[in-house]
Amino acid sequence: MDVEKEETLDLLGNRFIAPRKSPHHRLTAALSNSKLIARCRRKITSFFPFLHLRSDVKNVVYMNWVIESEKVRHLVPNGLELWEQNGMTLFTILTYRHGSFGPSFLGPFRRLFFSPLQSNWRLYLKSAPPNMPEGSTVLFLKNTMSSHLYALGTRVFSDVLATHLPRTFIHKQKDGSYETGISPGKGSAPKLKSFVKASDEKKIDAEFSKIFDSWEEVVEFLSFQDAAVSYTDRDAVFAFSQIQLPIDTATIQPLEMQPEKFSCPMLDDFAPVSEPLCYVIPKVEFLATSETLFRLK
Repeated sequence: MDVEKEETLDLLGNRFIAPRKSPHHRLTAALSNSKLIARCRRKITSFFPFLHLRSDVKNVVYMNWVIESEKVRHLVPNGLELWEQNGMTLFTILTYRHGSFGPSFLGPFRRLFFSPLQSNWRLYLKSAPPNMPEGSTVLFLKNTMSSHLYALGTRVFSDVLATHLPRTFIHKQKDGSYETGISPGKGSAPKLKSFVKASDEKKIDAEFSKIFDSWEEVVEFLSFQDAAVSYTDRDAVFAFSQIQLPIDTATIQPLEMQPEKFSCPMLDDFAPVSEPLCYVIPKVEFLATSETLFRLK
């Protein structure tokens, strides 16, 4: 692995570091980072079709910013192209609660599965990777879940969700407002604090207006995604997953951020040029339909 790629992975922090130093957290880290387990799982699953995963997601809070492309271009793997307009691109943090996240084929028995919190931090790609199905594609920078079991499970059984486990994770809704807090402790999860409240104004600031004609156009672009790409533990090998998100746009509600209650060190590094554009999707049925490894030259 070259020096530039090592620096990128260090910045992303996609190697799992436990939030505490207890024995079972150290065991989780060892299993999550095991290349042997990953190789065995990939070999075994290559003989079987992908197990579709479903979740009845709710309270999906999107926070979005316009940033200069050069601030994040080094995070995009060689061979993939960052989506940009006039030297600007978009960065999104979305946080939500799962609803019985588990195998789709279980039907009503999926209710036996838990409903952890999750937060995805992502950039947008101009197109899907070479030889992959076409569609709107994002690049995952960070994935965080509140459940120890799910964090370990996604690490051991998946490539596309390199999930991190925070020390504490809250995502609370009250009277149309949403409070989110992610504290990494000693681990590799990102740090976030935010508070957004309901708003009646569907407006975009000057920087978003340079790229999109309306609030509705921005929201449609940000919300309707077909696939995601993620780093793996192997140089030049990446994971590609197709997803389905049948969102009812009529349910999307604008939100207003309270800046005095917001902090995010990663975003500070990106130095956004816009005000945050925030909204919530009250509920949506999420379905992951594929996961494929691909190599870039």
